[in-house]
Amino acid sequence: MRLSHGSSALSATFDDPNLVSVAGLAPVVALAQSCRLGDLVGDKLTLKAPGGVNAQLKVPALVAGMVAGADSIADMDLLRHGGMNRLFAGIRAPSTLGTFLRTFTFGHVRQLDSVAAALLTALAHRTPLLPGADQVTYLDLDDTMRETHGYAKQGAGYGYNKIKGLNALLATISTPLAAPVIGAARLRKGAVKSARGAGKLLGEALGTARAAGAGGPDRRGLVLVRGDSAFYCHDVIAAARRGGARFSITARMDAAVKKAIAAIGEDAWTPIRYPHAVWDEQEQCWISDAEVAEIGFTAFTSRRKTDHIPARLIVRRVKRLNPASVPTGQGELFTAYRHHAVFTDNPEPMLAAETTHRQHAVIEQVNADLKAGPLAHLPSGSFAANSAWLVLAAIAFNLTRAAGALASAFHAKATTGTIRAQLIAVPMRLGRSARRLRLHLPRDWPWQTAWTQLFDATLGPPAAA
Repeated sequence: MRLSHGSSALSATFDDPNLVSVAGLAPVVALAQSCRLGDLVGDKLTLKAPGGVNAQLKVPALVAGMVAGADSIADMDLLRHGGMNRLFAGIRAPSTLGTFLRTFTFGHVRQLDSVAAALLTALAHRTPLLPGADQVTYLDLDDTMRETHGYAKQGAGYGYNKIKGLNALLATISTPLAAPVIGAARLRKGAVKSARGAGKLLGEALGTARAAGAGGPDRRGLVLVRGDSAFYCHDVIAAARRGGARFSITARMDAAVKKAIAAIGEDAWTPIRYPHAVWDEQEQCWISDAEVAEIGFTAFTSRRKTDHIPARLIVRRVKRLNPASVPTGQGELFTAYRHHAVFTDNPEPMLAAETTHRQHAVIEQVNADLKAGPLAHLPSGSFAANSAWLVLAAIAFNLTRAAGALASAFHAKATTGTIRAQLIAVPMRLGRSARRLRLHLPRDWPWQTAWTQLFDATLGPPAAA
């Protein structure tokens, strides 16, 4: 591929008032309007500071900018080019949107959480966002560090991975047929334990999931909460049970868990083989097989008796090829094998339950999507403003995912970056005919069918030329 003309025959001028670089924003904003995003903000958000006026316009503007690829306040200028002011109303300058974010307090962020939950519920009923949720729904918990620099960020500190920044706690909702969406998000100080506030966040996410159809109207479907060992605590598991959900949480290798594993008979182990080999960072080798066994187990016996939780411990063991990697104090039990225990009341058979738990890793894709998009930066020095930014990023993520579900089966599970590149960042020229705006898009666009399906689902079939 090369230029068709030499450099002397080329010129460039920014002078066309009818061009738009993000034509996909039109159906996405229409989808947000059909789910009453602006009305929800007007009903629930009570910002009274001078910079907080017109929240019903500024919140959708921030969300639209994030959907289009903005990852900072300055990037919101993406909304002010070419024919954008003809295609959309209520566009605000980046400085205005930055001032708006700085008027948030913790209470206002919680109100914005309510907006996000209500919008996700509306999207789930308006689009095929969570197919099969009435049968099986997964809620995954995880937290991730967002690195920050300098000394101006409120709440920044060194987290569990020795990185200075702020901590984002997420609860995602997915099904065996659907990619995950964000059910709840909370920004926390950098130096915080992963499980802090996770029980409360999980309760909110379970309520949102139920409203979005998880478990079905009669609550007979399986709703399973999954998490890693950081969330192996009574508060999280008790919150799952209060919400009528099952749980599948990686157990920490404390004395009680090691004692239970030691009690498993040698004839109880069932060999399994992974369909694809997995690279093990700790052992620095490829792992292709393992053995699984289960045993009854009661957790949290150091607490009062009413807090004891009986379930089962599903243990996967893998041969240890490097004896030098035996953790200190784990003795002969772990000389030959490495053990990974899952505490669960999942009703599935043992091997199926173990496989289901390992699929918890799907939440890492959500973390990666956010960090490659609106969470690439936390743009303000104010902790409350950054907390609002995280919730807005979750709204943008869910809206993008819903747009993908309307476009095609492929885009329903594609990453948000792929959806943005193929359906949102489509160049367009605005025309006018018979008092109607007409969108002229590139001929032979590879994803024309999916884009047209999204447009038809949100704005109706286009008028004939």
